[in-house]
Amino acid sequence: MIIGIDLGTTNSLVSYFKDGKPTLIPNALGSVLTPSVVSVDNDGKILVGQPAKDRLISHPTATASTFKRFMGSQKIYTLTAGKHTQKFSPEELSALILKSLKQDAIAHLGQEVSDVVITVPAYFNDHQRESTKTSATLAGLNVVRLINEPTAASMAYGLHEYDSDDERKFLVLDLGGGTFDVTLLELFAGVMEVKASAGDNLLGGEDFTEVIIKDFIRHHENQGTPSHFWQAHHAMLYDESERAKRMLSDHDTAQIHLSIDNKVYDYTLNSDDFEELCQPLFAKITAPIEQAVRDAELKVRDLDAIVLVGGSTRMPLFKKMIAKLLGRFPTATLNPDEAIAIGASIQAGLIAEDNALDELVLTDVSPYSLGVETSIQVNEHERRAGIFSPIIERNTIIPTSRVENFSPVHNDQTEVRFGIYQGEARLVKDNILLGELTVKVPKEYQGKATQLSIDVRFSYDVNGLLEVDIDAGGKQHNLTIENGAKRLTEKELQASKDKLSALKIHPRDTIESRALIARAERLYSQRLGHDREEIGRLLAWFENVLDGQDSEKIRHSQVKFGEFLDNIENRDDWR
Repeated sequence: MIIGIDLGTTNSLVSYFKDGKPTLIPNALGSVLTPSVVSVDNDGKILVGQPAKDRLISHPTATASTFKRFMGSQKIYTLTAGKHTQKFSPEELSALILKSLKQDAIAHLGQEVSDVVITVPAYFNDHQRESTKTSATLAGLNVVRLINEPTAASMAYGLHEYDSDDERKFLVLDLGGGTFDVTLLELFAGVMEVKASAGDNLLGGEDFTEVIIKDFIRHHENQGTPSHFWQAHHAMLYDESERAKRMLSDHDTAQIHLSIDNKVYDYTLNSDDFEELCQPLFAKITAPIEQAVRDAELKVRDLDAIVLVGGSTRMPLFKKMIAKLLGRFPTATLNPDEAIAIGASIQAGLIAEDNALDELVLTDVSPYSLGVETSIQVNEHERRAGIFSPIIERNTIIPTSRVENFSPVHNDQTEVRFGIYQGEARLVKDNILLGELTVKVPKEYQGKATQLSIDVRFSYDVNGLLEVDIDAGGKQHNLTIENGAKRLTEKELQASKDKLSALKIHPRDTIESRALIARAERLYSQRLGHDREEIGRLLAWFENVLDGQDSEKIRHSQVKFGEFLDNIENRDDWR
């Protein structure tokens, strides 16, 4: 069995294809959405998903979220709860999410699983893709294919909406919690061909929440509260701002009402003002849409559907902005939170050659340009180095092989260094260095090196494998770059595996109770007075029931405690 995983910035999902249909797998709490959040509990155990998310407010220094944005970077998260401190890389945190999803799949399917299709943002660079594969390895999973998120969503729509023989052109807009992807695809005669991809890895629903946070702080700064005051209360402010953003999906106005140190901080935002505040974000959304359509050499009028995926596309102002920009209403007939995971399971079914699926050929493109560093003549006596010369341009259908010819600059050169880069900038310093290869000038060309003709061939496949072949005067040189990133050594990988294996993770059968405790702690930190006293009293009662280890009493108390927390959470009379 090959499973499909949508490893998201905000939420992650796991799925599989069987009996002719894709199926989403619920977690231990019965939800198909697992928040991409990790926390260290006060006893040193690791919490993943909803119970970890609820600790973002009550225990912000012990909890990490939105780490997908930093995949492939050197960022380290330090999580501290009581006497327990743990340090994690984004890859290790993602591995904990993947491991949790893997356990949910095993519990649901009743069998061991290891092979997986994982979705990634279309505009993830090769470092980030390799980091995703590293996370899977740490979680005990074997990646059989990385598939771009908008492509997966299109496969879901292709299966549900259209016959595979229909010819359809999709523009898929994927606005998730932390990334924005644009992909233009064409479906015809059993072939799904990606025509162009563009996007922004630092643009998502989180940024719309941040707009509210900044305006809230600006509002109270004008009333005498310094901006640095909110650093200590950021988690609480974030939660309320996220709530206000969601409220604006159904109401014309939203309010924030924070009580801190016996002082109340109020804030009201209407939908028109929110739209005005988001104009800079709309400009960032527009740019990759224009780029993808232009690169595909199509017009918006040529499109059969504009498809929305990603939870953040639920925002009415986003739909309004897209309709205004493209002159037509977008489609969202599938749950935007689930479409990508459904597509991942379809891709898994295709790889497993499931008989219920018609053979579908999927072609993809290189999301970035790939090339080498060169120099140019700026005047009679001067050359300028550090210039990027593309060999494979972005949105070239892969697999592909392209060759370009180069020559040494000076006759007295004894070697030529080829820096291999990925990106779109004119200067290599603004692109990503993937590797380098140094070529010796053959003896017969020494002293007349400029006469040497050097062929540089780039071959790039669907798994992100770039092969560089250089022919310098009949002498062959070769370099293979696997997904561009610096791979962990076996020793480093094993050390990280051992570290994660040694962690104490809450057993799956205790997650419901731990989620209730985390939720109660969050509500305790948000409420005052009588509500707080009630929560504290019943939380102590619930923990006492758990200490008794009577499974029947625990099940009964979970229901009662959950109903009590529901009642507390619904006491939002001030809204």
